[in-house]
Amino acid sequence: MNPTIKDVAQKANVSIATVSRVLNNLTGYSDKTKQKVNQAIKELGYQPNAIARGLINKRTQTIGVMFPNVSSAFSSDLLHGIDEFAHDSNYSVVVCNTDNDGKRTMKYLQLLREKQVDGIIFSSEVLNKEYYEVLESMKIPVVLVSSKTDFAKVPYVKVDDYQAVYDAIQYLISKGHRKIAMISGTKSDPIAGTPRVQGYRKALEASGITFDSSRLVYGDFSFESGGRAMEAILRKAGEATAVFAASDEMAIGALSAALKHGLNVPEDISIMGYDDLKLAQMVTPPLTTVRQPLYEMGKIASEKLIRMIETGDIATNKIIAHSIVERQTVRTLT
Repeated sequence: MNPTIKDVAQKANVSIATVSRVLNNLTGYSDKTKQKVNQAIKELGYQPNAIARGLINKRTQTIGVMFPNVSSAFSSDLLHGIDEFAHDSNYSVVVCNTDNDGKRTMKYLQLLREKQVDGIIFSSEVLNKEYYEVLESMKIPVVLVSSKTDFAKVPYVKVDDYQAVYDAIQYLISKGHRKIAMISGTKSDPIAGTPRVQGYRKALEASGITFDSSRLVYGDFSFESGGRAMEAILRKAGEATAVFAASDEMAIGALSAALKHGLNVPEDISIMGYDDLKLAQMVTPPLTTVRQPLYEMGKIASEKLIRMIETGDIATNKIIAHSIVERQTVRTLT
């Protein structure tokens, strides 16, 4: 027979209500009582039933996380932060892979509704009206990470993409580069696509450099698309001295393509990325990049969501500071 909450209460010599309060992190007991209850749970091997607990506090202690590409290094770093805080707060995480164009988003929203999750973290995708209406009908809190929205009840956690790219291009200009190409993310992406291109163009303009459309090539944030885009740059804009890529995976794809063409980085061409994934330190030469602290962003998003679940308050938006990490793929032109 599996031990019950009643068995725990008897062993710890407290009421069932006190055991329930300890399990649900409520107040109204001493540290000594908490230790007695936890010791009894350990000795008996008692496994609290999340669904049964949910009937008491109307919660399942689970949150849903929606990513367009779960297998990417970017998603992995974010998820690490989300899961760390959730785990420390006694929440489980259900991860959904919505696919790059959001084909599965509605399907997974329905699944999370059926699983009665307490809240959802929505990452890297546009929260359109259709999704928002479904989330509203679920009556649970939502937090965006690496995305943003104008819906007043939905807070977001992200870096300022426009400013981060503006600063990256200014950094390249400060190193003497004026013929700077850019590998952008998806052309239609209003979150990580358009603002980053605007930052690139504005930084060129601020330094009196004329924008050349042959130096702007679009990828889709993946390694493969970075390689293809670099091939196009070498064909169309071979005089470029530096390439800025709007993701580290694309930058590493560009680095690989440059090496295939017999180019040395940074001696023949400089390459700079965006994200500061672990991969950026692992490639040769190590990648100079814009850091958005993905682990911390995931942790903050998780913290905001769980606070909203437990207090009912609406959290505020948070713009996270970016920084430039200098490694070995950008050289100074003299």
